[in-house]
Amino acid sequence: MSNTLLDFSGKVVLITGGTRGIGLQIGLSFAKRGALCILTYNWGDHDEDAIFKSFEENNATKPLFFQADASKTDDTKTLLEQIKQKVAKIDIFISNVSVASSVTSFEDLSLKGLKQSISYSTWPMVGYTKEIYKTFGFYPKYIIGISSTGPDNYSMGYDYVAASKSILEVFVKYLNYHLRAHEVCINVVRSRAIKTKSLEDTFGKELSEFAKKFIPENYWIEPEELSEAIVGLCSGYCDSISGETITVDKGTTFFDNLMEIYNRSQKKTLKSL
Repeated sequence: MSNTLLDFSGKVVLITGGTRGIGLQIGLSFAKRGALCILTYNWGDHDEDAIFKSFEENNATKPLFFQADASKTDDTKTLLEQIKQKVAKIDIFISNVSVASSVTSFEDLSLKGLKQSISYSTWPMVGYTKEIYKTFGFYPKYIIGISSTGPDNYSMGYDYVAASKSILEVFVKYLNYHLRAHEVCINVVRSRAIKTKSLEDTFGKELSEFAKKFIPENYWIEPEELSEAIVGLCSGYCDSISGETITVDKGTTFFDNLMEIYNRSQKKTLKSL
């Protein structure tokens, strides 16, 4: 999507977990179109100088940083009060944070672990939206939650994340119903695997090397492909889309299965003959 096609000058975008990976790329996609992006982080996982340099290299509007734990109501309230001292509104809210313990066996499962995942991966889309309204007096025009194909496809150790993303995807339908009178466009965008630090933290560094043996490089979705789709949803051209879960995967999830792996192996065999 061309930068000149859409102008977000004067718009304010709040992105939780916005200082690395997918969240950072979403910020770049909006900021290089003129938006002021507010990037939240926790546990000190950000490098402001490196991020500022990245935005500058992309001729993007310089972002603002705030530290806040997305799972804590008090942090959310304090965050929005601090933001209000800088800006008069939030036009777009991206709920991006996802935190969960990895599960290696049935014995690892616990109600505490599930609640933790929901508090980070599901509830902020609701909690932040409520607090934005209380603080600013109106809802963001666009609200986007970030999901994955985890609810529909098995991934090792992904139990809690998949469960909390499933709830998120159901919630968005009800949130759309509750917010319809306010003309809010609220959706969830999911994608298949994206090579980020979060992917590495979740599945280990070995996954990418292992994947090279069985799948082509275009299996992976680039962070910019996801972020550009989100920009499109917040552009004003897609306002008839709300309460939906939209998958960004180039259609590959459909044929990513044992049969396709076998098909590729057969083609390799024929080439070697």
